[in-house]
Amino acid sequence: MTTLLLVRHGLTELTGPVLAGWTPGVHLSDKGRAQVAALAERLAGLELDAIVSSPLERCVETAEAVAAGRAIEIDDRFGECGYGEWTGRELKELAAEPLWRVVQAHPSAVVFPGGEALADVQARAVRAVRDWNERVGPTGMYLACSHGDVIKAIVADALGLHLDQFQRITADPASLTVIRYTPMRPFVLRVNDSGSAEVTREAPLGGENHTESDAAVGGGAGTT
Repeated sequence: MTTLLLVRHGLTELTGPVLAGWTPGVHLSDKGRAQVAALAERLAGLELDAIVSSPLERCVETAEAVAAGRAIEIDDRFGECGYGEWTGRELKELAAEPLWRVVQAHPSAVVFPGGEALADVQARAVRAVRDWNERVGPTGMYLACSHGDVIKAIVADALGLHLDQFQRITADPASLTVIRYTPMRPFVLRVNDSGSAEVTREAPLGGENHTESDAAVGGGAGTT
């Protein structure tokens, strides 16, 4: 059984109000660094066979906190969705775009203008998982630091859900998701575990045209 620990990067100054995507130079905020320090403390006793990260700074910084000096390997396939022309725009603005409703209701059909198809994002991320499962072996345990929509797509695949259902899954900043892969099927052991039992009434940010039923594109800032 190969165990995958999926970690979303901690908060940045853009997380939530802006769809950062592949914007360069987006680093963890003070709160984000505190989040990943707490996560690193939770995971300190685990013997990981590999620590893998998206190439984006916010993920590398998160992985480095967990690694505590151990080697990190970069895998572009765990990188953020290519949002194309949506990159760097505020979610409250994007919520008025016709494509927003498609992202919410039929994400398998979405191709971001000048960017990636969500189906292609899922395909590359799942391919990366399969490759790393093979690399660390059937008794291995490894951590991959990635992004909200990428993690949600991996979880949907593990649950046997169509990609159109992936908006039902949440991956908050610095959250932990655990999947165990066996020869027969994956077992999803944890989803969006932040180490806190706190439940709030808050909804994801999205602007005037964003409803409480809408998922936070890009993963959102969570409710912390």
